[in-house]
Amino acid sequence: QVQLVESGGGLVQAGESLRLSCEASGSTSSITVMAWYRQASGRQRELVAVVNNDGTTNYADSVKGRFAIDRDKAKNTVNLQMNTLKPEDTAVYYCYAKAFLRGRGTYDYWGQGTQVTVSS
Repeated sequence: QVQLVESGGGLVQAGESLRLSCEASGSTSSITVMAWYRQASGRQRELVAVVNNDGTTNYADSVKGRFAIDRDKAKNTVNLQMNTLKPEDTAVYYCYAKAFLRGRGTYDYWGQGTQVTVSS
């Protein structure tokens, strides 16, 4: 089992920055991928950024050049630095982890979500 707890959401104005953090606990050594997703009101949840165990990252086109994901394995955290925020970035942001549990397969874990609101 893996537990994820996000922090760092809030209300900001367009152009400002926010940093989201997610702390993992439990079977953290089994985590293979960590990511941030978001879900705006009335829309489907979408991938924002992902970091693999080898450190490679990928971003949604809409956030490339503005957002940066980083993972600290020693602290069991994954962070999302969000710069030059836009009103369309407004959403609930969710931390995600994929874990491989030996003998049981892969499992998906989600945090409870943190609200990010960007005013124009």
